[in-house]
Amino acid sequence: MTKRKNPVIEPLHIADARSGLRHVFVRDLTVTASIGVYAHEHLTPQRVLINLDLGVREDGAPLEDRLDNVVCYEAIIVRVRSVVADGHVNLVETLAERIAGLCLQDARVVSVRVRVEKLDVFEDAHSVGVEIERFNPRA
Repeated sequence: MTKRKNPVIEPLHIADARSGLRHVFVRDLTVTASIGVYAHEHLTPQRVLINLDLGVREDGAPLEDRLDNVVCYEAIIVRVRSVVADGHVNLVETLAERIAGLCLQDARVVSVRVRVEKLDVFEDAHSVGVEIERFNPRA
């Protein structure tokens, strides 16, 4: 059995036919970010790992195999990269909140779980970071 490099702490049960929810996810997106509170972190970008889990409402309409009928994970990734490129952020919590906010702009997204991990902070730890979950008040 292959051990996953970065295991999920608990299994996610987001997809739910009875509730009409689809699970859209992004796994292990690695970006280079200007992030951190210390002076040296303002000077040198760091590798950051981002994981997203979105609960997306299915409206019952046929998909018709059309991209515009779903929440597009490519579009989400492009927007996440843009948020990271916007400039320096002090806290992983701030970055996670910004990413959650951009995901929730789509009214079909009922919930989002965002995990942001800094990969190169401690030599004896794979990563450090934060995980948040947010709900869409419009959903």
